[in-house]
Amino acid sequence: MENKYDIVIIGSGLGGLVSAVILAKEGKKVCVLEKNNQYGGNLQTFVRDKTIFDTGIHYIGGLTKGQNLHSYFTYLGIMDELRLKKMNEDGYDFITFDNDSNEYPHAQGYDNFVKQLKVFFPEEEETLRKYCENLQYTCDSFPLYNLRNGNGYQEEILSINAKNYFDELTTNEKLKSVLTGSNFLYAGIADKTPFYVHALSVNSYIQSSWRCVNGGSQITKQLIKQIRKYGGEVFKHSEVIDFGFEEGKLVSAKVKNGKEYFGDVFISNIEPKTTLKMIGEDKLRKSYYKRIQELDVLIAPFSIYVVFKPESFKYINHNYYHFKDADRIWEAGNYTEQSWPESYMVSMNVASENQEWAESLTGITYMRFDEMKPWESSHNTVAETEDRGEDYEAFKQRKTEVFLNELEKKFPNIREHIKSVHASTPLSYRDYIGGHHGNLYGYVKDSNNPMKTFISPKTKIENLLLTGQSINMHGVLGVTIGAVVTCSEILGKDYLINKINSELKNK
Repeated sequence: MENKYDIVIIGSGLGGLVSAVILAKEGKKVCVLEKNNQYGGNLQTFVRDKTIFDTGIHYIGGLTKGQNLHSYFTYLGIMDELRLKKMNEDGYDFITFDNDSNEYPHAQGYDNFVKQLKVFFPEEEETLRKYCENLQYTCDSFPLYNLRNGNGYQEEILSINAKNYFDELTTNEKLKSVLTGSNFLYAGIADKTPFYVHALSVNSYIQSSWRCVNGGSQITKQLIKQIRKYGGEVFKHSEVIDFGFEEGKLVSAKVKNGKEYFGDVFISNIEPKTTLKMIGEDKLRKSYYKRIQELDVLIAPFSIYVVFKPESFKYINHNYYHFKDADRIWEAGNYTEQSWPESYMVSMNVASENQEWAESLTGITYMRFDEMKPWESSHNTVAETEDRGEDYEAFKQRKTEVFLNELEKKFPNIREHIKSVHASTPLSYRDYIGGHHGNLYGYVKDSNNPMKTFISPKTKIENLLLTGQSINMHGVLGVTIGAVVTCSEILGKDYLINKINSELKNK
């Protein structure tokens, strides 16, 4: 049978592509089905005004030799092919606030992290060291974070609430705000976000921080090259719309263009809620289906993409995380029409290792999906276009102006350097990446009930597995580790980690 595979993977986000490389390397006959014109999910790039922008990968951590993501990428065969630029060692992220002229750095290397912040908080050196120790201890309790075999997670670690942790760490309110100032990396929620989510999100950047020269889609290209090298196949414009069952067993994925792909095992890299709806409620245990459908998703983003006039705005080799109010670090998603945006992240794309002038800037802030209500039934991608109308364009324009006004406070006269500005809303993220309501990072994780918000890669369908940012953790490192977890269900956990480590020893 021409369309018969050992493994059929639905969705070509990072989790799907990493899974495909791992399984193809193991001699499995693999195919990846992608609905869009471009592979890669959050790794996608796009061009505006002849300038490349990233969809979701603005910087990556842990890519120095010997660090975890470097090891995983080396095993996957892509590390040596990536073009990277190391970010500012004394501050890859700067945390800033209205009415405070200081720029508080998050530096690379634990000692340097302490050293740079000690300038602003000289009496808090011990607190800063304790924080760095707690970060490392928490990350070390996840065996796969350090490519070790181990028995899953300690519930005690999963139950520590991030905000409570910082309240106990120090009484210095400004220091708390500075240490949690990059919580846009995980869309922190005061009464829910666990400390381990903070630790896993932040720690690898302290180890080392990098930008992808000309965007994160190079990771996609290299992974696809590896898939093909080992005999795997990838197909775009192949939206899976249904699954085929025979005698209660999942046997095929049915694509919008009429093709059907048969497999022994299926891995869904699309949103779990969507996956289960496609499988059908009748084929799943009611309690399992209901639990997944009722999970809350994290807030969505609104982004602006600024193209600069040539040689007019200096390149900045770090990011900014800015808050209007240092006391509302955990509340920035609860904005009003008047207070929006309460916080934002600013990042620059890089086109060469020796960048002097900025070609572009990306600004990202929170936007609740309910603001999309008037247009939520519309769908618009390169593969399938639909005009959302003048009201939508006017909405985007209005929000862009408000956002630019905020950026102007940080970068006076920025407007005179701008060639063009473009924007994307939660609808863009929903349509291109497939996240429920265009969310930033999958489902809300809850320190009060960690197992309720935990999603196993195994489903109640024997030969259907899940991967992606909703499984394990989001982010490049989290999703890569999640793909290893998913593939371990097929290959055996100890087998796969031992294989990765033995391959690395021989390189």
